[in-house]
Amino acid sequence: MPTPNKTRTAIPGARRSVATPRDLARLRAAITAFFFLDGFVFAGWVARIPAIKDQTSASAGALGLALLGVSAGGTATMMATGRLCRRFGSHPTTVASGVLLAGSVALPPLTHSALALGLVLLVFGTGFGALNVAMNSAAVDLIAALRRPVMPGFHAAFSLGGMAGAGLGGLIADQLSPTRHLSLLAVFGLLLAAAAGRTLISLPVPTPQGGPGPAAKPGPATSSEPTTEPEPAAETESATEPALATKAESAAKAGPAAETERATVGPEHTAPPEPSPVAERPGRARWLVAVFGLIALCTAYGEGAMADWAALHLHQDLDASAGLAAAGYSVFALMMAVGRLSGTALLERLGQTRALIAGGTTAAAGMLLGSLSPMIWLALLGFAVTGLGLANLFPVAIARAGALTGPGGVAAASTLGYGGMLLGPPTIGFLADWYSLPIALTTVAALAAVAAVVAYGTRNAVRPAGS
Repeated sequence: MPTPNKTRTAIPGARRSVATPRDLARLRAAITAFFFLDGFVFAGWVARIPAIKDQTSASAGALGLALLGVSAGGTATMMATGRLCRRFGSHPTTVASGVLLAGSVALPPLTHSALALGLVLLVFGTGFGALNVAMNSAAVDLIAALRRPVMPGFHAAFSLGGMAGAGLGGLIADQLSPTRHLSLLAVFGLLLAAAAGRTLISLPVPTPQGGPGPAAKPGPATSSEPTTEPEPAAETESATEPALATKAESAAKAGPAAETERATVGPEHTAPPEPSPVAERPGRARWLVAVFGLIALCTAYGEGAMADWAALHLHQDLDASAGLAAAGYSVFALMMAVGRLSGTALLERLGQTRALIAGGTTAAAGMLLGSLSPMIWLALLGFAVTGLGLANLFPVAIARAGALTGPGGVAAASTLGYGGMLLGPPTIGFLADWYSLPIALTTVAALAAVAAVVAYGTRNAVRPAGS
């Protein structure tokens, strides 16, 4: 008598489910490690941008063009990474992307011209873009199985990694050359990718309790068919879990037939949702994915600007030392981590729309203070407030896009979002040449306000369960 897992594995393109809480916990830890790796490596690179700028004798405009290499590599790779995830799976793609990102961070300090820097940043951007799409896709699959809004927790690991990378960079900026620092960073990143990757590859993509959801559908339907499942409400999770347990026990007694029926019908038996107008109108779902992608873009623009220009603003405009300048991004990343660690509770208390509006408004006020203040400590305070405001905007936007159309929505919204992160820094470089860096940084406040306005304007566009 075949087991339910064997019956499902026999279907082409399907994979067995992660069956135990221990496996889900191991998978969550491995994905979290890759989010940490991404933030740590990226922050280590940005902490050395002032030194590499001096090494290459690049102007602000030339540096902006060189940073465009990260943008070009990342944006060109993101949609392709979505296809790689569908072809090979999000777990192997995450591991390969992490290895590429960690290895390529050692290349920028080997360059001595803006052109050479831009070329190696093209490789670095490829790894950065691929890893962000792949690990977010893996996270959405796991969230569907856990049935909890834990995406802010994964992005908290990215922020903690950024804080650690920037803090370490600030401590050793005056002791180690950029070449030695980033080479050591590459070695650490490769070791972490190997350790976490072993766990990630050994575990399959999880199946949501009660049947496969949008993230678990095999084959082309994963990317092309919009999901008809609204995201479960946080307040109904505790009521749903006993029903899921009862149904799981019944399925175990009934054998493969019950498992087949459950996989076909889906989890709506456990908590019947109201019909979703978005599910009935795929065109509207795609439009909403674009809207959430716009919110992600406005948010990521600020993250990219803080990563690449905060240290230079403190050092160049406010005469901060190299170590203190590196602390600018560190306090920003710290407050993003604090906001994201409390993100799940915040979303359950305020709801998504109010959380997005409050976050965008807070970030806009903080960035105006950080960019225009003539005092270092006020600028650092502004950066901290900005990090707190931006903390949950991006993860909420990506999670909602994934809930609407599955991994295809994750790839599309991630491409728009990280496009903002990668295109923002060169844009600020040009504006800094035309006006000044403080004025250029106020565009971060403007786009944070746009994200709040867009969130308010679309507050009634979709009402999944629990929103």
